Amino acid sequence: MNKINQFIKNFGWPRIIISIFLISLFIIGPFFGIPTDMSLNDVFVRFGMNSILVLSMVPMIQSGCGLNFGIPVGLVAGLIGAVMSLEFKLTGSAGIFTAFLIAIIIAAVFGYFYGKLLNRVKGDEMIIATYVGFSFIFFMNMMWIVLPFKNPSSVQGFKGTGLRVTISVQEYWYHVISDFLKIKITEHFIFPTGMFIFFALMSLIVWAFFRTKTGTAVTAVGSNAEYARAAGIDVDKMRIISVIFSTILAAIGIIVYQQSFGFIQTFNAPLSFVFPSVAAVLLGGASVNKASIGNVIIGTILFQGILTMTPSVINSAISIDVSEVIRIIVSNGMIVYALTRKGR
Repeated sequence: MNKINQFIKNFGWPRIIISIFLISLFIIGPFFGIPTDMSLNDVFVRFGMNSILVLSMVPMIQSGCGLNFGIPVGLVAGLIGAVMSLEFKLTGSAGIFTAFLIAIIIAAVFGYFYGKLLNRVKGDEMIIATYVGFSFIFFMNMMWIVLPFKNPSSVQGFKGTGLRVTISVQEYWYHVISDFLKIKITEHFIFPTGMFIFFALMSLIVWAFFRTKTGTAVTAVGSNAEYARAAGIDVDKMRIISVIFSTILAAIGIIVYQQSFGFIQTFNAPLSFVFPSVAAVLLGGASVNKASIGNVIIGTILFQGILTMTPSVINSAISIDVSEVIRIIVSNGMIVYALTRKGR
């Protein structure tokens, strides 16, 4: 009984209730014509697509910079890397790893200046990050039009100027990671082994980083900046390192998402990843100054599971196509709930 009470205390009733609700959706799904294997396939794929984006929250939270509402800074770096890869007309593994390389370099530069800004607004990081993220997207909306891209697959209009809103990667590096060592379990359930291996690799890098001297210093800064400063730690430097790390992870995460989705989405599309990523890590049990890989895994499964299953089950139950309306309601509902618990 003590172990059960301890588990409930650690895991929390809200996550237990959400987990039970998710399991119940899997149970009742077949009664409305939704095969369980298809549901599992959708949830696993969406986890693989979004998990690294949620993981990118961890470094900034651990350093005390709070929830990364400025994640679009990293997403834009990833988009630039992806579009540049297409500009070089690279395909397969060469194409996606070139996208990663370019994105990492650009994200490091963006992250450095983003971190410098956050150091000047200590105490208001999340508010400023939100402004930075949203304004950066609107700035890039102009840049996507004027940047000199030439690949016919990427540019729009007969004049060949400006990027398209949606750019297909199917001829370049579609499912390069998703299909790596994939396992067909049933007709509707194909396990995306590659994406889980990639997430495990990114998680290992994050785990290893926080066990280095620098990673320990970053955590110390997030726990108590004044104590860390008294111990001789350069607080501002550690915060910048965490922001750069977070920005790089976000850039990598959006490329992983794109290779699975099949399209690069430019202009305002990155804004749709901000609150779901924040909500997922909070649903997983993170707070504004402490997060772990476990929080990322639990939160992403719960958020994406509910977001995937609820519209499908309700849509099938009432035989009316209201899946998009339900998806918006469920998504925003979970986001609001998660944000109300950010300090707990």
